Amino acid sequence: MAELRSEEEQLEVIKRWWKENGTSLIAGAVLAAAGVLGWNAWQNYQEGQAEAASVRYQQLVNMTTGNTLADDQLANARELIDEITSDHGNTLYAELAQLLEARLAVQEGDLEAAKSALENVASDSSRRYVQSLAWLRLARIEIANDNPEAALSLLDQSITDALAAQQANVRGDAYAALDQTEQARDAWQTALELAQAQNQPLYGVQFKLDDLGVEEVTQ
Repeated sequence: MAELRSEEEQLEVIKRWWKENGTSLIAGAVLAAAGVLGWNAWQNYQEGQAEAASVRYQQLVNMTTGNTLADDQLANARELIDEITSDHGNTLYAELAQLLEARLAVQEGDLEAAKSALENVASDSSRRYVQSLAWLRLARIEIANDNPEAALSLLDQSITDALAAQQANVRGDAYAALDQTEQARDAWQTALELAQAQNQPLYGVQFKLDDLGVEEVTQ
């Protein structure tokens, strides 16, 4: 009997506890389930946004591949770039679209517009490789603008090792624009050595060294 009373007392305790806390437990469980469903919905939304951005960017690439674009084609491309950067501003595709916008501006000879697009990527991107591409292209624009000193300053940015050969190549171009032949030679030789070490193609550098009378760098 004592054991039975003990069990009954335990049941009463459980009943009282459930009466006091059961509602909050159910509510917590519902909220937890809603949280899981909400997270899954958010994940699905994000995946859908990334897929949409990818499709639009591929359309942009297809649109701008090939020969010089006509005015109406350029207008359509810029409209698509604006759409991608506006609707998918936090994605990789928005940053790639801005890099492509800069390339189109260079083709039109509008170096200031190209600089503006590249500066946006360089300052806002959290992706080091994309940011590094922007720094390198900005440096090329400064050389084209007869401002090689500014190019050298840009090349001192923290550029990813994957682009070290390209960095050295552009640095050589900047030194060459300053008529600093020895520094240009060293930079271009470094560029070739890095490209070979990383198994990356790097076109045109050996021709620059040939013009300086430098023998071909071999592995």
